[in-house]
Amino acid sequence: MEKVIIFSAPSGSGKTTIVHELLTRYPNFEFSISATSRAPRGQERDGVDYYFLSEEEFLKRIELDAFVEWEAVYAGTHYGTLRSEVERIWNKGNIIIFDVDVMGGINLKKIFGEKACSIFIMPPSVEELERRLVGRGTDAPEVIAKRVAKASFEIEKSHEFDHVVVNDVLADAIVATEHIIDRFIENE
Repeated sequence: MEKVIIFSAPSGSGKTTIVHELLTRYPNFEFSISATSRAPRGQERDGVDYYFLSEEEFLKRIELDAFVEWEAVYAGTHYGTLRSEVERIWNKGNIIIFDVDVMGGINLKKIFGEKACSIFIMPPSVEELERRLVGRGTDAPEVIAKRVAKASFEIEKSHEFDHVVVNDVLADAIVATEHIIDRFIENE
C-alpha cells in the first residue's frame, strides 16, 4: 500500500505535535525525515528529526536529482524530501507521514496525487500562532517575526489541501485528524 499523508501548517500551528501523537496510534505509519540545510534547533538530532546537510551538500543533491521535492523556504535555508527516504518506508510496507512546510505539502500532493491525503493544520488565529512561537523559546524575535509574516501567506494556501483542521484544542484536532486518516486508509 503506497500511501502518504501530508501535514502542513504555518510554523507553530501544532502540526508536529499532532504528527507525533498519530505515530503512536498507527503502528504502520512512519515519519519521513526531511533534509534541511539549516542548523539544528534545541534538541533536534541528525537522522531523527531531520537530515542536516550543509548548503553545499544540499545543492549537490539537488543536482543529482536525489529529492522528490525541495524548497528554498527562507533565503539560504532549504528543505526537501529525499527519494531514498520514500523508498525506505514503502519497502517496509508502511504509510509515509510527511510533516512539511506549506509549499512542500502542495508539491507533494501534486507529485503523489491519489496516493496522498493532504491535511492543513490551521492555527486558531495569527495572534495565537505568534504566542505559541514565542512560548517555544527556540527562535530569536526576528525569526518569529519572519514566521508570523509568512503565516498569512500560508493560510491563504489552505484551500489547496484535501482537508483543513483547526488546532484550537489539541485533543479535538487529533480526533478530527484521525477521522480523516481512517477514511483515507479505508479507501484502498
